[in-house]
Amino acid sequence: MSINIALILCAGFGKRLNPLTLKVPKPLLKLNNKTSLEICIETIIKLGIKKISINTFYLGSQISEYVKKKNFPIEIKIFDEGKEILNTGGGILNMINQLPDNDYIIFNPDTVWGENYIGDIKKMQSHYVSKNLNNILLTTNKNLSFDKSFQGDFELKDNLLKKGNNKDFIYIGCQILNRKIFKKYKVKNFSISKIWNDLLSKDELNGFESKNKFYHLTDLEIFKKLKDL
Repeated sequence: MSINIALILCAGFGKRLNPLTLKVPKPLLKLNNKTSLEICIETIIKLGIKKISINTFYLGSQISEYVKKKNFPIEIKIFDEGKEILNTGGGILNMINQLPDNDYIIFNPDTVWGENYIGDIKKMQSHYVSKNLNNILLTTNKNLSFDKSFQGDFELKDNLLKKGNNKDFIYIGCQILNRKIFKKYKVKNFSISKIWNDLLSKDELNGFESKNKFYHLTDLEIFKKLKDL
């Protein structure tokens, strides 16, 4: 089994990057003359994924026009969320309800992706397939985060995530999900963390450790520091 479709979540307001995001959506902010969306798409192409779907809401027409103009060498579909933003969970469900596959690899373009992640993501995918999982999150130790404000979300042991006392691991913006974990949910505004918490309560939330340095477009201060690297 291979994963053929990647989803990129591009619907957010990016308020922590105001005033930059008052006129430009967060995924179109540039680092080293490339948008974070372009960096994400290039990483997905190098992973050998066949198709990409992108959800949009805030300043969505800019993203649609950008994708069309760039003419990336991969099939890309745009899913506009319409009149109300759906958040991460609702946005993912809205897309997969209109797509044919069962398993999807999902990216946040807030993370500065790149070739250094290719090996980790491929290993995560192999683990997902070999263990016949329905979810897995790419994580790293919070000490590897460029942004030191991250407090840590999970414990990670034997590729299982838990909410324990030593929350040293953080989610870094790539996950693989099977559509069946959404079966109790309807398309509306809800966070994917709602599904994660449900899985955590049953000891069924899986994780995979990356040992790469983690760069994330958290806020205006971090963005300015990243531009100076």
